[in-house]
Amino acid sequence: EGNEPGDSTKITYSELLHKVCQFANVLRSQGVKKGDRVSIYLPMILELVVAMLACARIGALHSVVFAGFSADSLCERILDCGCSLLIT
Repeated sequence: EGNEPGDSTKITYSELLHKVCQFANVLRSQGVKKGDRVSIYLPMILELVVAMLACARIGALHSVVFAGFSADSLCERILDCGCSLLIT
């Protein structure tokens, strides 16, 4: 479920696994490997879950950054974690 009432998506475990494997391959093609740090800047949508699970699947650490922060705060959080990739 998203932030808005009535904003929801239904997906099977099989479909989710397929999307996670696809995105894990995208991360690998971008050079992300086990132990790397990835920042995720997305609203509450299905792709956020897919990105988090894809990071876990390849052994990358993820940090979710929400839009409620100022630009300076976002910059500090992203730099502090030393991420190698930002997903938006």
